[in-house]
Amino acid sequence: MRYVQIIFSPTGGTRRTAEIMTSEWSGSVETVDLSDPSVDFSTCSFAPEDAVLIALPSYGGRVPAVAAERLSQVRGNFADCVLLCVYGNRAYEDTLVEMADLAKSCGFTVAAAVSAVAEHSIMHQFAAGRPDKEDTQALKSYAKTILEKMKDKASADEPKVPGNRPYKKAGGAGLVPKATKNCTACGLCAKQCPVRAIDRKNIKRSDPGKCISCMRCVVKCPNSARKVNGGMVAAASLAMKKACSARKDCELFI
Repeated sequence: MRYVQIIFSPTGGTRRTAEIMTSEWSGSVETVDLSDPSVDFSTCSFAPEDAVLIALPSYGGRVPAVAAERLSQVRGNFADCVLLCVYGNRAYEDTLVEMADLAKSCGFTVAAAVSAVAEHSIMHQFAAGRPDKEDTQALKSYAKTILEKMKDKASADEPKVPGNRPYKKAGGAGLVPKATKNCTACGLCAKQCPVRAIDRKNIKRSDPGKCISCMRCVVKCPNSARKVNGGMVAAASLAMKKACSARKDCELFI
């Protein structure tokens, strides 16, 4: 049995959450990084005995389109998979049901699904410090329960996950980070961008049509030289405050 995590995690929150779970499965877990545009994901293939965690963030209640497109190239071959949806304490809406549909279209067998909260990638005051100790305990417990189910091939019922079909309409990027005067044109942001939205020949130029507001360039910049519009972030924070303030806990669907 191979243990594999398929992850789209531009700023690291989804990866940290996934690794809490997969650490309970095995000391040796392979990673498929959906944020790497150089990878040929059509070469990713699994066997029926493999255990796979698919971990994606929720962007406005949907799977990020680029993550969906890259995941669709993977061949599941009836391997058991666990869906992990990570969101910033607002709502994940149709993300899990969309993940389930994607996984099945790739040929995976969905054994379980989990929703978890991580610090919001743009408005860091929401879910700050999460996943925390309470989240970690829950996720580790879920991982053990799920692994037992996957090993017991007689228990093969597919979990019912919340969400709607058709899915809600996907939103646009909205917040496109821009270079500040501190930019040294080192090129790291362009190299790290999951969708190649930053011009490698002119680092201060970003393509708003490609940008998905993932904030990887902001997180990775060694000089803190990429920022989003502060006024727009403040307005978005105010609009989301009520929905994001009350703590939401991890959920298991099995």
